[in-house]
Amino acid sequence: MAKIIPFKAVRPTRDKVGLIASRSYESYSTKEKNARLRDNPFSFLHIINPGFKYQKRITGERRYTLVKNRYKEFKEEGSFIQDKNPNFYFYKIINKDGHEFNGIIAGASALDYQNNIIRKHESTLLKKEVLFEQYLKIVGFNSEPVLLTYPDNKELEEILETAMQSRPEYEFTTTYKDTHYLWNIDNKSVISRVESIFSEMNKLYIADGHHRSASSSLLALDLEKENPNHTGKEAYNYFMSYLIPESDLKIYEFNRLIRDLNGLSKEEFLISIDQYYRIENRGCVYYKPTKKHHFSMYLDGEYYSLYLRKEEYTIENSLDSLDVQILYGTILKPILGIQDLRNNDRIEYPHGNSDLAYLKSKIDSGEFVVGFNLLPVTIQELKNVANEGLTMPPKSTFIEPKLRSGITIYEF
Repeated sequence: MAKIIPFKAVRPTRDKVGLIASRSYESYSTKEKNARLRDNPFSFLHIINPGFKYQKRITGERRYTLVKNRYKEFKEEGSFIQDKNPNFYFYKIINKDGHEFNGIIAGASALDYQNNIIRKHESTLLKKEVLFEQYLKIVGFNSEPVLLTYPDNKELEEILETAMQSRPEYEFTTTYKDTHYLWNIDNKSVISRVESIFSEMNKLYIADGHHRSASSSLLALDLEKENPNHTGKEAYNYFMSYLIPESDLKIYEFNRLIRDLNGLSKEEFLISIDQYYRIENRGCVYYKPTKKHHFSMYLDGEYYSLYLRKEEYTIENSLDSLDVQILYGTILKPILGIQDLRNNDRIEYPHGNSDLAYLKSKIDSGEFVVGFNLLPVTIQELKNVANEGLTMPPKSTFIEPKLRSGITIYEF
């Protein structure tokens, strides 16, 4: 059964939280990153990009050590405090579209990950897992929670709603117009009940953070071997997570843009895909798919609807039924010659927050030749894939909320 624990977070002082919190490092352009590092001395980016202080690019273990040093400096300067008692942190995000995400920041069990109680739907790269484990081992903290989801639970919803009637410890709005709220929960009876509710759940699902989860699991196994007095209660046996109910999760699609037709003419390409699809020309009016196994394609200034010929495609498991897998198996691989979806510069993946006008403009400009618009994967499809021990193709889901770094920090 699922195990989560409260912890003593290191976190920003109330007056600095909006300045310290940052998006994930990879999400910033170089220009954006440099502007924040230059203009905001409190940004968490200064910790994870310590080379800025010396105007030098630093990599590997040397960088990891400097990350730890910068983190210590922030603590010494009083920008961070640590709670005296273990807390759950109830956390709400309201995005610019008004969608609410309500959940709990807690320590999730690495053992649950190893025992498949925490289930994954994406494959991970061992090289990346090992690199991030080395990083964690040196810096000694998680600064951004893994996003986990659980089945909706009425009692948990009521506990969260009751706690959120009080004044939050944090309330701040980002330049992306998302508003964040955090409540410290150190009431022992509430903590005990929340732990008990999760202990009755036999499955949790990773929504976002597969590599971080895998790396935390490697770290737990590694440190267990090094600790002759290991008990299982050590902080390294857990990793920081944000747990939200399935109904709060927002899943968008990743669409597909292809740079060429693999040597085919437009007519040859259309004839090739006719084997698998009933094709209808929709003209120049924006067109989106309306149901599963149905795609919108933009090619040479016109939209097409593609309806899968089900007698031509065999579905044997939950992975086979995913639209992203169907598109790969019927068009991208056999016709367009794209074997490796992860490492091929002929394909790009604009996510569902990018509207059809964006896809159209990228093709009309000549940068790409054809684009495919899909419906998003559902939470049930995600769970089905995870339950069968399968993994989705790369760029199958774009999931919100996207979490900030540096709001709560879990030390181990």
